[in-house]
Order: sequence, then C-alpha cells, then structure tokens
Amino acid sequence: MKHKNSHLLVGYWSRLRKGRIVPDQTDIDPRAIKRLLSYTFILDCEDPARPLYRLAGTGLCERFGFELKGSSFLGHWESQSGLALSSLLRQALKLRQPVCLTAIAATADNGMVEMETVLTPVSFNGGEPRRFFGMVQMLSDPAPLWGRAIAYQRLVGSELVQEGEPLPLPDQSQPPSPPPSLRAHPKAPYLRLVVSQDNPAVLHFGSGDMLQKMFDVIGRWNAANSEDHSRFI
Repeated sequence: MKHKNSHLLVGYWSRLRKGRIVPDQTDIDPRAIKRLLSYTFILDCEDPARPLYRLAGTGLCERFGFELKGSSFLGHWESQSGLALSSLLRQALKLRQPVCLTAIAATADNGMVEMETVLTPVSFNGGEPRRFFGMVQMLSDPAPLWGRAIAYQRLVGSELVQEGEPLPLPDQSQPPSPPPSLRAHPKAPYLRLVVSQDNPAVLHFGSGDMLQKMFDVIGRWNAANSEDHSRFI
C-alpha cells in the first residue's frame, strides 16, 4: 500500500476485529473515520462476480459522475480487469484478508490518474463475510479529473494485505491533506504488475493509444527524475 490513508483504514479494520477474524459492518462508526468518509464505500459481494455498491461516499460518486449506490463495482473497470477482480474478491473473502488494488483511471478525453483502492472484508449481523468496507485514494496529480468524471479503470497491480499493529486514527481536528502529486509521491511511478495469489493472473492489455500514452508519460517522468537525481550526486 502506498497511501497513508490506506494504512489508516486497514488499521481501523484490524482494531474493529477485537479478536474476531473479521469485524462486522455494524461495528463501523462513521464518526471515527469522518476524515476518510467521503471516499469510502460498502460493497456487497454475495456473488463476487457481480459485486454491488450498497453505499458510497459523496466524493467517490463525484469522481465517477453519478450515484454509485446499487450500481456494479465492475461496471467502471475494463473487461480483463473485471475478470481478475472477481477472482481477487473471492480470494480475499476466503482468506479474510484485505486486498489493495492499483489502477490507472481514465476520463473520456484521455486524462489519466493513478488510484489505489483498499477493500477490507466484513460480515453483516454476524454472518459469513460477504461484504467489503473499502476506500479509494488518488496517488498522482488529480488535475486530470477536475471537472471530468472517470470513464473507466484498468487494474495494474494488486496485493493481499497483512497488517501488523493497527496504525493510529488520523487527527480529526486537522483538515485532510490534498492528494500528493505524482512527482511528490516517491513510489507512484512504480506499478506492481503481479497479482498476489497462488496462481498469479497476468493482465495482457492491448497497445491502444490510451495505454501507450500512459507509458509515454511514465517514461518521460522517469527520464526527468533521473536527470534531477544526477544533479545531487
């Protein structure tokens, strides 16, 4: 996980378990995570092949340009990513472990950002875990999304999360800090391409203009970063 808020959410999830394998959805206190709430969601995974949003924060809905409640979680992922995600959701529920997703999100006019989604499994009213409490965070400069909605996402990496000691909750008296830019984030350009599971699912994307543009941008960033770094050696 790259974003500090992702660690905070997993720490909160771990704290809610209180000796149980997973916490219950009814244990979640919105007041305890009010700083993160706008970009959180509840996902119903009774059928992992057809996960549905049960609730979604206002900030998250604005990013996609519509009310997410009742809609398909896979509806805004391209098809190959959707197949991999179904398998990941099923595995995370089976192992009772959070899963972290790294994706490239694109607007209709080819604006692109790097995003991180964390999904933590929860039960409901004491039953088997069939839901996820999740959150989406921006890892790169959000400017391409200003005034635009995300058209679709491509999965570029994933990992099952094993969190140690729970991290402290954020200071609710302080306003949330803006998402870091791609240049400011030390790990943002390095995208994991392997899915953490027994039989890794490797995603093969076509060489479309949008994907080529993504790699061109990252290539130029790496070249510029190398030049900047050499000046300080």
